[in-house]
Amino acid sequence: MRPVVALVVWLAALSGALAQDVDGGADHPMIPRYDGSQIVSYDQAAFTDFALLVAPAMNYGGLEQNRDATTMLEGSLTRITYRGPADRSTLEVMRNYEEALAATGFTTIFACSRDECGGRNFNHAASPRGYYLGFGEYHADQRYLAARLTRAEGDVYAGLYVVLNRAGGGPDKDRPMIQLDVIEIAPMEERMVVVEADAMERELAAEGRVAVYGIHFDFDQDTMREDSRDQLQEIAALLSANPQLHVLIVGHTDSQGSYEYNQDLSQRRAASVVAALASEFGIDRGRLAPVGVGMAAPTATNRTEDGRALNRRVELVER
Repeated sequence: MRPVVALVVWLAALSGALAQDVDGGADHPMIPRYDGSQIVSYDQAAFTDFALLVAPAMNYGGLEQNRDATTMLEGSLTRITYRGPADRSTLEVMRNYEEALAATGFTTIFACSRDECGGRNFNHAASPRGYYLGFGEYHADQRYLAARLTRAEGDVYAGLYVVLNRAGGGPDKDRPMIQLDVIEIAPMEERMVVVEADAMERELAAEGRVAVYGIHFDFDQDTMREDSRDQLQEIAALLSANPQLHVLIVGHTDSQGSYEYNQDLSQRRAASVVAALASEFGIDRGRLAPVGVGMAAPTATNRTEDGRALNRRVELVER
C-alpha cells in the first residue's frame, strides 16, 4: 500500500503546484479573478500603446490585418492570462465578469460571441502572443467583451477574451482560458526638456536642423497642449533674434497606424505649430513652412516605447 500512498501524496503536491499563480502574477486591483482560476501569464507596462478590439475581426492575418476593428489607446497596461477551473462554461465565466465590471462602474462598448465575433479570424486577432497560451484555434465557443470606466483622472478600458480549450493537452484541456487586458489612460511621464533658443541656434548652425520635444499633443490630436507654451516661446525667441532665418516646421510620428494616417496627422500638427507662432508670438508666416513626414524619418527604433517616444517630435529645419 505504501507506493499507492506515495502516489496519492505526489498527485496532491502536483495539483497544488498547478494551482499556483505564475511568479509575479497578481489580480488587477479593479477587477477580481473568476473563482478557482490561476494566473499563467502576467505582464505590466507603465506606459505603452495597445490596440483594443471594439468590432468583429473579419480579416485573416491576425491583429495587424484587423486594425480597423480596434481603437488605439495609450497608458499603463496590465495583461493577465488565467486558466479557469474545470467544468465551467465560457458563458458562466463571461457573465460573472460582466457583473463584476458593471459593479465597478464599467460600461460595455462592444461584445460578441462565437461566429459573430469573426470566427477564426477574431481568435487569431485576440489571442495573446499569437496562438499560444491555450487560446489559438479555440473559436467555436469564444466570447469577448470590451468595456470602459470613465473617471476624472483618466478612463480605464478592459478587454476580456474567453475560450474553451477543447483539444489541448495538459492542464489547459477542457478549461476556460481567460485573457484580461486593462489599459489605464494616463499621460506619459515627460522626460524631454525644453530646448532653449541659444541651443537651437547652435544646433541649426552645426546641423541645419534641431529636434524639439517640448511640444506636446494628446493622443490622436493636432491641438497643442498648454504645456507646449515654454517651448513655443523659445522657438519664437530664436526667430525674433534671427529675422533672416526661415525654417520648415516638420512634424514626425512613430510607426503606429497607417502611413497615410500618420502623414496627415504630422502635417496637421506642424500646421498647428506654425499657426501658434504666427498668431500668439507675431512671427511672420512667410518665414515658416509646415511639413508632415509621419513615420518616414525615425530617429530611433519603433519596436520599443522609448524609441517611439523619440520619434514623436517636431523639428526645425533651416531653409
